[in-house]
Amino acid sequence: MSSATDEGDLTAKANIRNAALRLFAERGHDAVTVREIAAAAAVSPALVVHHFGSKDGLRAAVDGYAAQAFDALFDMDGQELSKVLTGEGGMSVAEMFARAFPHGSPLPAYLRRLLLVNDPAGAALFGRWYALTRRLLDSMTETGVARPSADPAVRAAFLLVNDLALILLRNPIAAAIGVDPLTPEGITRWANEVTAVYMTGAFVAAPGEESS
Repeated sequence: MSSATDEGDLTAKANIRNAALRLFAERGHDAVTVREIAAAAAVSPALVVHHFGSKDGLRAAVDGYAAQAFDALFDMDGQELSKVLTGEGGMSVAEMFARAFPHGSPLPAYLRRLLLVNDPAGAALFGRWYALTRRLLDSMTETGVARPSADPAVRAAFLLVNDLALILLRNPIAAAIGVDPLTPEGITRWANEVTAVYMTGAFVAAPGEESS
């Protein structure tokens, strides 16, 4: 899988967009000015306006670029995605993100900001990914890979949120467990424990009760 942050397009317009993406990810859309974006891109503010019309136009371009990069991770049919996630040597969604957006990429931080501030672009992304997770879970249940659920809607949301949490809370998780959870070592540690919880559960049955 190639990195979605391979910024090979070195045109002035792409350079401005990439500078805005980094600043928006670090500080949020509202805290960044056109002049600061121009300085980061080493162009004039007039050129920013020439290419994007306004900061809102630039923000829309950044949102579109980010959404396309994120959605490209799942640009495969349900059967192919199921094999990637559950087959031999399968990856989690978090590991797919780590491979596509290596350390230093502003895209995971941008995703965090979109989702945590209830940005419409973030809500749209979550909605699309939830629908994909739900279809994938239904397909895995039909083929016997996943157990049937009494509430498949909640299960799909839980599985999606669990993987997103590793991406959104990367830094505090790293501080807590002593390793970046999106490095190979961190992913292995995380996956081992998550798999154990998924397969056998985290808690014993209460006294007098049988475990399921």
